[in-house]
Amino acid sequence: MRYVLDTNILVAGLRSPAGASAALLGLAMTGAFTPLLSVPLVLEYEAACCDPKQRAASGLDETGVRVVIDTLCDAGQTVVPHFLWRPLLRDANDEMVLEAAINGRADGLVTFNRRHFADAALQFGIELLNPGDALRRIS
Repeated sequence: MRYVLDTNILVAGLRSPAGASAALLGLAMTGAFTPLLSVPLVLEYEAACCDPKQRAASGLDETGVRVVIDTLCDAGQTVVPHFLWRPLLRDANDEMVLEAAINGRADGLVTFNRRHFADAALQFGIELLNPGDALRRIS
């Protein structure tokens, strides 16, 4: 399975180590599924997770955050966006997530903000999942 993880999944996984998002990150890092990544998406992950408020909530320093992101990158597959599909979404920050899913031919996009992606994901046949749905599919 090939999934794109929205930034909110990574943030939630770091903030709540006992939650479904953290379990999903763990599975990604062990190769249970292939996370699809693009350079803009990884930069977004890093910016969001290295924010001082997020680091304080997660209990990780910048080095710890980077280790998680590097491990995710090692387990993932890089997607080179051959086509930019912008603008399709109201939130410009969500565009890079959707583009990674479209260009990587993802089996699904995992997010807490399904309504942000609903119309565009349907247009491209991309399934939207919350972390619990993705965990059930993987196991």
